[in-house]
Amino acid sequence: MPEHDEGMSDARESQPSNEPAHHAPEEPTVVLDPDRKLGRGFVIGLSVVSLVLAVFIAVGIRSRVHAEANLTRATQQDAIQTVDVINPNSGAKALEITLPANTQAYIDTPIYARTNGYLKHWYADIGARVREGQVLADIETPELDQQVEQAQSDLATAQANLQIAQITAERWKKLLAKNAVSKQEADQATSDFTARQSALSSAQANLRRLQQLQGFEKIYAPFDGVITARNVDIGALIQAGDSNSPRAELFHMAATDKLRLYVPVPEVNANSVHNGEKIIVTSDAVPNEKFTGVVVRNSDAIDMTSRTLNVEVDVANAEHRLLPGQYAFVHLPLPPSSASMTLPSNTLLFRAEGLRVGVVRDGHVQLTPVTIGHDYGATVEITSGLTPQDQVILNPSDSLAQGQPVQLDKGERE
Repeated sequence: MPEHDEGMSDARESQPSNEPAHHAPEEPTVVLDPDRKLGRGFVIGLSVVSLVLAVFIAVGIRSRVHAEANLTRATQQDAIQTVDVINPNSGAKALEITLPANTQAYIDTPIYARTNGYLKHWYADIGARVREGQVLADIETPELDQQVEQAQSDLATAQANLQIAQITAERWKKLLAKNAVSKQEADQATSDFTARQSALSSAQANLRRLQQLQGFEKIYAPFDGVITARNVDIGALIQAGDSNSPRAELFHMAATDKLRLYVPVPEVNANSVHNGEKIIVTSDAVPNEKFTGVVVRNSDAIDMTSRTLNVEVDVANAEHRLLPGQYAFVHLPLPPSSASMTLPSNTLLFRAEGLRVGVVRDGHVQLTPVTIGHDYGATVEITSGLTPQDQVILNPSDSLAQGQPVQLDKGERE
Protein backbone atom coordinates (compact mmCIF):
# COMPACT_ATOMS: atom_id res chain seq x y z
CA MET A 1 0.00 0.00 0.00
CA PRO A 2 2.79 2.63 0.74
CA GLU A 3 4.49 1.84 -2.49
CA HIS A 4 1.26 2.49 -4.30
CA ASP A 5 0.86 5.87 -2.56
CA GLU A 6 4.40 6.94 -3.41
CA GLY A 7 3.92 6.12 -7.05
CA MET A 8 0.80 8.29 -7.17
CA SER A 9 2.81 11.23 -5.60
CA ASP A 10 5.61 10.99 -8.14
CA ALA A 11 3.17 11.07 -10.94
CA ARG A 12 1.53 14.23 -9.70
CA GLU A 13 4.93 15.90 -9.16
CA SER A 14 6.29 15.03 -12.63
CA GLN A 15 3.42 16.74 -14.41
CA PRO A 16 4.23 20.40 -15.40
CA SER A 17 2.11 23.22 -14.02
CA ASN A 18 0.86 25.70 -16.67
CA GLU A 19 -1.39 27.74 -14.36
CA PRO A 20 -0.29 30.89 -12.58
CA ALA A 21 1.09 30.56 -9.06
CA HIS A 22 -1.59 32.64 -7.41
CA HIS A 23 -4.48 30.19 -8.27
CA ALA A 24 -5.77 27.82 -5.58
CA PRO A 25 -4.61 24.31 -5.97
CA GLU A 26 -7.08 21.82 -7.51
CA GLU A 27 -8.68 19.08 -5.47
CA PRO A 28 -6.77 15.87 -5.64
CA THR A 29 -8.14 13.32 -8.03
CA VAL A 30 -8.83 9.92 -6.58
CA VAL A 31 -7.77 7.13 -8.77
CA LEU A 32 -9.08 3.69 -7.89
CA ASP A 33 -6.95 0.78 -8.40
CA PRO A 34 -9.01 -2.05 -9.82
CA ASP A 35 -6.55 -4.51 -8.49
CA ARG A 36 -7.08 -3.34 -4.90
CA LYS A 37 -9.12 -5.82 -2.74
CA LEU A 38 -12.03 -4.87 -0.31
CA GLY A 39 -11.63 -5.45 3.39
CA ARG A 40 -13.20 -8.41 5.25
CA GLY A 41 -15.26 -6.20 7.59
CA PHE A 42 -16.98 -4.47 4.78
CA VAL A 43 -18.01 -7.77 3.18
CA ILE A 44 -19.33 -9.15 6.46
CA GLY A 45 -21.36 -5.99 7.09
CA LEU A 46 -22.80 -6.06 3.63
CA SER A 47 -23.74 -9.72 4.07
CA VAL A 48 -25.44 -9.03 7.41
CA VAL A 49 -27.43 -6.17 5.93
CA SER A 50 -28.49 -8.34 2.99
CA LEU A 51 -29.50 -11.17 5.33
CA VAL A 52 -31.56 -8.89 7.57
CA LEU A 53 -33.26 -7.37 4.55
CA ALA A 54 -34.07 -10.84 3.19
CA VAL A 55 -35.50 -11.89 6.57
CA PHE A 56 -37.70 -8.81 6.70
CA ILE A 57 -38.92 -9.43 3.18
CA ALA A 58 -39.64 -13.10 3.92
CA VAL A 59 -41.47 -12.26 7.16
CA GLY A 60 -43.51 -9.62 5.38
CA ILE A 61 -44.47 -11.98 2.57
CA ARG A 62 -45.34 -14.75 5.05
CA SER A 63 -47.45 -12.41 7.21
CA ARG A 64 -49.31 -11.20 4.15
CA VAL A 65 -49.95 -14.76 2.94
CA HIS A 66 -51.10 -15.77 6.43
CA ALA A 67 -53.41 -12.73 6.65
CA GLU A 68 -54.89 -13.51 3.25
CA ALA A 69 -55.44 -17.14 4.31
CA ASN A 70 -57.11 -16.02 7.55
CA LEU A 71 -59.29 -13.58 5.62
CA THR A 72 -60.28 -16.30 3.15
CA ARG A 73 -61.04 -18.72 5.98
CA ALA A 74 -63.04 -16.09 7.90
CA THR A 75 -64.96 -15.18 4.74
CA GLN A 76 -65.79 -18.81 4.14
CA GLN A 77 -66.86 -19.28 7.75
CA ASP A 78 -69.00 -16.15 7.64
CA ALA A 79 -70.67 -17.45 4.50
CA ILE A 80 -71.82 -20.59 6.44
CA GLN A 81 -75.08 -19.97 8.30
CA THR A 82 -74.91 -20.19 12.10
CA VAL A 83 -77.87 -21.94 13.72
CA ASP A 84 -79.22 -22.66 17.19
CA VAL A 85 -80.26 -26.25 17.86
CA ILE A 86 -82.29 -28.14 20.44
CA ASN A 87 -82.78 -31.80 21.27
CA PRO A 88 -86.33 -33.22 21.40
CA ASN A 89 -87.71 -33.93 24.87
CA SER A 90 -88.62 -37.57 25.35
CA GLY A 91 -92.18 -38.31 26.46
CA ALA A 92 -95.06 -35.95 25.75
CA LYS A 93 -96.57 -34.14 28.70
CA ALA A 94 -100.11 -34.82 29.80
CA LEU A 95 -102.51 -32.68 27.82
CA GLU A 96 -105.61 -30.93 29.04
CA ILE A 97 -108.07 -29.57 26.50
CA THR A 98 -110.61 -26.95 27.45
CA LEU A 99 -114.07 -27.35 25.96
CA PRO A 100 -117.04 -24.96 26.24
CA ALA A 101 -120.22 -26.16 27.89
CA ASN A 102 -123.66 -24.82 28.77
CA THR A 103 -124.88 -25.32 32.31
CA GLN A 104 -128.42 -26.60 32.75
CA ALA A 105 -130.51 -27.25 35.81
CA TYR A 106 -130.61 -30.89 36.79
CA ILE A 107 -134.42 -30.68 36.49
CA ASP A 108 -136.06 -27.88 34.52
CA THR A 109 -139.85 -27.96 34.38
CA PRO A 110 -142.67 -25.69 33.25
CA ILE A 111 -145.79 -25.91 35.42
CA TYR A 112 -149.23 -25.81 33.76
CA ALA A 113 -152.79 -25.85 35.04
CA ARG A 114 -154.87 -29.00 34.50
CA THR A 115 -158.20 -27.30 35.10
CA ASN A 116 -159.99 -24.15 33.96
CA GLY A 117 -160.80 -21.26 36.28
CA TYR A 118 -159.41 -18.07 37.78
CA LEU A 119 -156.24 -17.60 39.81
CA LYS A 120 -157.34 -17.08 43.38
CA HIS A 121 -153.89 -16.63 44.96
CA TRP A 122 -150.20 -17.32 44.34
CA TYR A 123 -147.67 -18.09 47.09
CA ALA A 124 -144.24 -18.11 45.42
CA ASP A 125 -142.53 -15.60 43.16
CA ILE A 126 -139.32 -15.77 41.09
CA GLY A 127 -136.22 -16.65 43.08
CA ALA A 128 -138.24 -18.36 45.81
CA ARG A 129 -136.86 -21.72 46.89
CA VAL A 130 -139.66 -24.18 47.48
CA ARG A 131 -139.95 -27.73 48.75
CA GLU A 132 -141.61 -30.65 47.07
CA GLY A 133 -145.39 -30.59 47.72
CA GLN A 134 -145.46 -26.91 48.68
CA VAL A 135 -148.55 -25.02 47.41
CA LEU A 136 -147.67 -22.48 44.77
CA ALA A 137 -151.14 -21.15 43.83
CA ASP A 138 -154.91 -21.66 44.23
CA ILE A 139 -157.31 -21.75 41.28
CA GLU A 140 -161.00 -20.98 41.72
CA THR A 141 -163.15 -23.32 39.52
CA PRO A 142 -166.89 -22.54 39.92
CA GLU A 143 -167.89 -24.49 36.82
CA LEU A 144 -165.96 -27.54 37.92
CA ASP A 145 -167.56 -27.40 41.35
CA GLN A 146 -171.01 -27.49 39.74
CA GLN A 147 -169.98 -30.40 37.56
CA VAL A 148 -168.88 -32.30 40.66
CA GLU A 149 -172.27 -31.72 42.30
CA GLN A 150 -174.01 -32.88 39.14
CA ALA A 151 -171.86 -36.00 39.01
CA GLN A 152 -172.70 -36.76 42.61
CA SER A 153 -176.42 -36.54 41.81
CA ASP A 154 -175.97 -38.75 38.75
CA LEU A 155 -174.21 -41.29 40.93
CA ALA A 156 -177.08 -41.31 43.43
CA THR A 157 -179.57 -41.83 40.58
CA ALA A 158 -177.51 -44.68 39.19
CA GLN A 159 -177.35 -46.32 42.60
CA ALA A 160 -181.15 -46.10 42.98
CA ASN A 161 -181.75 -47.51 39.50
CA LEU A 162 -179.35 -50.34 40.21
CA GLN A 163 -181.12 -51.18 43.44
CA ILE A 164 -184.59 -51.44 41.84
CA ALA A 165 -183.15 -53.37 38.90
CA GLN A 166 -181.62 -55.87 41.29
CA ILE A 167 -184.90 -56.38 43.14
CA THR A 168 -186.79 -56.84 39.86
CA ALA A 169 -184.27 -59.35 38.50
CA GLU A 170 -184.43 -61.49 41.67
CA ARG A 171 -188.22 -61.42 41.62
CA TRP A 172 -188.37 -62.55 37.99
CA LYS A 173 -185.94 -65.37 38.72
CA LYS A 174 -188.31 -66.72 41.45
CA LEU A 175 -191.33 -66.44 39.17
CA LEU A 176 -189.44 -68.23 36.39
CA ALA A 177 -188.72 -71.10 38.76
CA LYS A 178 -192.51 -71.52 39.26
CA ASN A 179 -193.12 -71.14 35.52
CA ALA A 180 -195.21 -68.06 36.31
CA VAL A 181 -193.40 -65.91 33.70
CA SER A 182 -191.69 -66.68 30.47
CA LYS A 183 -187.91 -67.05 30.26
CA GLN A 184 -187.79 -64.05 27.90
CA GLU A 185 -189.21 -61.75 30.54
CA ALA A 186 -186.80 -63.09 33.16
CA ASP A 187 -183.80 -62.51 30.84
CA GLN A 188 -184.89 -58.93 30.20
CA ALA A 189 -184.98 -58.23 33.94
CA THR A 190 -181.50 -59.73 34.40
CA SER A 191 -180.11 -57.72 31.45
CA ASP A 192 -181.58 -54.52 32.86
CA PHE A 193 -179.84 -55.22 36.18
CA THR A 194 -176.49 -55.66 34.39
CA ALA A 195 -176.98 -52.40 32.47
CA ARG A 196 -177.75 -50.57 35.71
CA GLN A 197 -174.45 -51.86 37.17
CA SER A 198 -172.52 -50.44 34.21
CA ALA A 199 -174.32 -47.12 34.55
CA LEU A 200 -173.36 -46.97 38.21
CA SER A 201 -169.71 -47.69 37.37
CA SER A 202 -169.75 -44.95 34.73
CA ALA A 203 -171.21 -42.43 37.19
CA GLN A 204 -168.59 -43.33 39.76
CA ALA A 205 -165.78 -42.91 37.21
CA ASN A 206 -167.13 -39.55 36.08
CA LEU A 207 -167.29 -38.34 39.68
CA ARG A 208 -163.72 -39.47 40.32
CA ARG A 209 -162.53 -37.67 37.18
CA LEU A 210 -164.14 -34.42 38.24
CA GLN A 211 -162.80 -34.78 41.75
CA GLN A 212 -159.32 -35.28 40.32
CA LEU A 213 -159.72 -32.07 38.32
CA GLN A 214 -160.94 -30.39 41.45
CA GLY A 215 -157.73 -31.50 43.13
CA PHE A 216 -155.83 -29.50 40.50
CA GLU A 217 -157.28 -26.32 41.95
CA LYS A 218 -154.08 -26.24 44.02
CA ILE A 219 -150.75 -26.00 42.22
CA TYR A 220 -147.99 -27.94 44.04
CA ALA A 221 -144.21 -27.88 43.60
CA PRO A 222 -143.20 -31.19 41.99
CA PHE A 223 -139.65 -31.16 43.49
CA ASP A 224 -137.26 -29.10 45.59
CA GLY A 225 -136.05 -26.16 43.56
CA VAL A 226 -136.32 -22.50 42.72
CA ILE A 227 -139.05 -20.58 40.89
CA THR A 228 -137.43 -19.10 37.79
CA ALA A 229 -140.60 -17.62 36.24
CA ARG A 230 -144.16 -16.62 37.27
CA ASN A 231 -146.46 -15.83 34.37
CA VAL A 232 -149.85 -15.26 36.07
CA ASP A 233 -151.37 -12.97 38.67
CA ILE A 234 -154.48 -12.92 40.83
CA GLY A 235 -157.74 -12.91 38.85
CA ALA A 236 -156.13 -14.14 35.62
CA LEU A 237 -158.12 -16.58 33.51
CA ILE A 238 -156.58 -20.01 33.76
CA GLN A 239 -157.00 -22.57 31.02
CA ALA A 240 -155.81 -26.12 31.10
CA GLY A 241 -152.71 -26.22 28.89
CA ASP A 242 -149.53 -28.03 27.91
CA SER A 243 -146.25 -27.32 26.16
CA ASN A 244 -148.10 -26.55 22.92
CA SER A 245 -149.70 -23.48 24.53
CA PRO A 246 -146.82 -21.49 26.09
CA ARG A 247 -149.11 -18.77 27.42
CA ALA A 248 -150.73 -21.34 29.67
CA GLU A 249 -147.50 -21.82 31.65
CA LEU A 250 -148.07 -20.68 35.23
CA PHE A 251 -144.61 -21.16 36.75
CA HIS A 252 -141.19 -22.40 35.73
CA MET A 253 -139.09 -24.37 38.21
CA ALA A 254 -135.50 -25.55 38.24
CA ALA A 255 -133.55 -27.85 40.54
CA THR A 256 -130.12 -26.22 40.91
CA ASP A 257 -128.50 -28.23 43.72
CA LYS A 258 -126.90 -30.21 40.91
CA LEU A 259 -126.23 -29.01 37.37
CA ARG A 260 -125.86 -30.82 34.07
CA LEU A 261 -123.20 -29.75 31.57
CA TYR A 262 -123.41 -31.06 28.02
CA VAL A 263 -120.00 -30.99 26.33
CA PRO A 264 -119.34 -31.65 22.62
CA VAL A 265 -116.04 -33.57 22.63
CA PRO A 266 -114.18 -33.65 19.28
CA GLU A 267 -114.03 -36.99 17.51
CA VAL A 268 -110.25 -37.29 17.88
CA ASN A 269 -110.58 -37.08 21.68
CA ALA A 270 -113.69 -39.23 22.04
CA ASN A 271 -111.72 -42.27 23.25
CA SER A 272 -110.34 -40.22 26.16
CA VAL A 273 -113.80 -39.87 27.73
CA HIS A 274 -114.59 -42.39 30.47
CA ASN A 275 -117.80 -42.51 32.49
CA GLY A 276 -117.21 -41.91 36.19
CA GLU A 277 -114.08 -39.82 35.60
CA LYS A 278 -113.71 -36.63 37.65
CA ILE A 279 -112.82 -33.46 35.76
CA ILE A 280 -112.37 -29.77 36.52
CA VAL A 281 -115.04 -27.21 35.59
CA THR A 282 -114.46 -23.43 35.55
CA SER A 283 -116.50 -20.39 34.62
CA ASP A 284 -115.59 -16.82 33.75
CA ALA A 285 -118.47 -15.70 35.95
CA VAL A 286 -116.70 -17.22 38.97
CA PRO A 287 -112.99 -16.49 38.37
CA ASN A 288 -110.22 -18.23 40.32
CA GLU A 289 -112.58 -20.98 41.41
CA LYS A 290 -112.69 -24.59 40.29
CA PHE A 291 -115.56 -27.05 40.53
CA THR A 292 -115.39 -30.82 40.40
CA GLY A 293 -117.60 -32.57 37.87
CA VAL A 294 -118.21 -36.22 37.07
CA VAL A 295 -118.70 -37.70 33.61
CA VAL A 296 -121.96 -39.59 34.11
CA ARG A 297 -122.80 -40.64 30.56
CA ASN A 298 -122.15 -40.01 26.90
CA SER A 299 -124.08 -40.56 23.70
CA ASP A 300 -121.74 -43.38 22.64
CA ALA A 301 -122.09 -42.14 19.07
CA ILE A 302 -120.47 -39.40 16.98
CA ASP A 303 -122.83 -36.73 15.73
CA MET A 304 -122.75 -36.74 11.92
CA THR A 305 -123.13 -32.96 11.67
CA SER A 306 -120.60 -31.70 14.20
CA ARG A 307 -118.38 -34.81 14.41
CA THR A 308 -118.46 -34.61 18.19
CA LEU A 309 -119.39 -36.90 21.08
CA ASN A 310 -122.08 -35.52 23.38
CA VAL A 311 -120.93 -35.94 26.99
CA GLU A 312 -122.89 -35.14 30.16
CA VAL A 313 -120.98 -33.87 33.18
CA ASP A 314 -122.79 -33.44 36.52
CA VAL A 315 -121.53 -30.80 38.97
CA ALA A 316 -122.59 -30.56 42.62
CA ASN A 317 -123.88 -27.04 43.27
CA ALA A 318 -125.13 -27.04 46.85
CA GLU A 319 -123.87 -23.49 47.41
CA HIS A 320 -125.45 -22.34 44.12
CA ARG A 321 -122.23 -20.71 42.92
CA LEU A 322 -123.05 -21.70 39.38
CA LEU A 323 -126.30 -20.67 37.72
CA PRO A 324 -128.29 -22.53 35.07
CA GLY A 325 -127.61 -21.19 31.60
CA GLN A 326 -124.14 -19.98 32.56
CA TYR A 327 -121.23 -20.43 30.17
CA ALA A 328 -118.65 -22.84 31.60
CA PHE A 329 -115.47 -24.65 30.55
CA VAL A 330 -114.74 -28.32 31.03
CA HIS A 331 -111.05 -29.25 31.35
CA LEU A 332 -110.79 -32.72 29.86
CA PRO A 333 -107.49 -34.51 30.61
CA LEU A 334 -105.84 -36.51 27.86
CA PRO A 335 -103.39 -39.34 28.65
CA PRO A 336 -99.70 -38.68 27.88
CA SER A 337 -97.85 -40.69 25.25
CA SER A 338 -94.57 -42.32 26.30
CA ALA A 339 -93.49 -43.08 22.71
CA SER A 340 -93.55 -39.47 21.54
CA MET A 341 -91.42 -36.37 21.99
CA THR A 342 -92.01 -32.64 22.21
CA LEU A 343 -90.43 -29.81 20.24
CA PRO A 344 -90.90 -26.03 20.23
CA SER A 345 -93.35 -24.88 17.59
CA ASN A 346 -90.74 -22.59 16.06
CA THR A 347 -88.77 -25.58 14.74
CA LEU A 348 -91.39 -26.57 12.16
CA LEU A 349 -91.05 -25.98 8.44
CA PHE A 350 -94.20 -26.05 6.33
CA ARG A 351 -93.18 -27.19 2.88
CA ALA A 352 -95.15 -28.26 -0.18
CA GLU A 353 -93.99 -31.84 0.33
CA GLY A 354 -95.22 -31.83 3.94
CA LEU A 355 -94.16 -30.92 7.45
CA ARG A 356 -90.38 -30.89 7.99
CA VAL A 357 -87.78 -30.00 10.61
CA GLY A 358 -84.12 -29.15 9.97
CA VAL A 359 -81.71 -31.60 11.62
CA VAL A 360 -77.95 -30.90 11.75
CA ARG A 361 -75.88 -34.00 10.89
CA ASP A 362 -72.14 -33.79 10.11
CA GLY A 363 -72.37 -30.01 9.65
CA HIS A 364 -75.11 -30.22 7.02
CA VAL A 365 -78.87 -29.81 7.06
CA GLN A 366 -81.20 -32.75 6.62
CA LEU A 367 -84.87 -31.84 6.16
CA THR A 368 -86.59 -34.61 8.10
CA PRO A 369 -90.36 -35.34 7.79
CA VAL A 370 -92.19 -35.52 11.13
CA THR A 371 -95.69 -36.37 12.32
CA ILE A 372 -97.47 -34.17 14.86
CA GLY A 373 -99.66 -35.62 17.59
CA HIS A 374 -101.06 -32.94 19.89
CA ASP A 375 -100.53 -29.21 19.64
CA TYR A 376 -99.67 -27.73 23.04
CA GLY A 377 -99.36 -24.16 21.75
CA ALA A 378 -95.71 -23.23 22.36
CA THR A 379 -94.70 -26.86 21.82
CA VAL A 380 -95.97 -29.76 19.73
CA GLU A 381 -95.96 -33.51 20.19
CA ILE A 382 -93.83 -35.40 17.64
CA THR A 383 -94.95 -39.00 17.21
CA SER A 384 -92.47 -40.09 14.51
CA GLY A 385 -89.45 -38.96 12.51
CA LEU A 386 -86.95 -38.00 15.23
CA THR A 387 -84.76 -39.44 17.97
CA PRO A 388 -83.84 -37.77 21.28
CA GLN A 389 -80.24 -37.31 20.02
CA ASP A 390 -81.20 -35.29 16.92
CA GLN A 391 -80.09 -31.66 16.83
CA VAL A 392 -83.10 -29.75 15.54
CA ILE A 393 -82.66 -26.21 14.23
CA LEU A 394 -84.52 -23.45 16.05
CA ASN A 395 -86.17 -20.69 14.02
CA PRO A 396 -85.11 -22.10 10.64
CA SER A 397 -85.23 -19.74 7.67
CA ASP A 398 -87.64 -20.42 4.84
CA SER A 399 -84.68 -20.74 2.47
CA LEU A 400 -83.12 -23.61 4.43
CA ALA A 401 -82.23 -26.34 1.90
CA GLN A 402 -81.35 -30.00 2.03
CA GLY A 403 -77.58 -30.55 2.44
CA GLN A 404 -76.86 -26.89 3.19
CA PRO A 405 -73.70 -26.48 5.33
CA VAL A 406 -74.31 -24.88 8.70
CA GLN A 407 -72.40 -24.30 11.87
CA LEU A 408 -73.65 -24.42 15.43
CA ASP A 409 -73.81 -21.30 17.52
CA LYS A 410 -70.80 -20.93 19.83
CA GLY A 411 -72.99 -21.34 22.89
CA GLU A 412 -74.42 -24.55 21.45
CA ARG A 413 -70.95 -25.96 20.71
CA GLU A 414 -69.80 -25.27 24.26
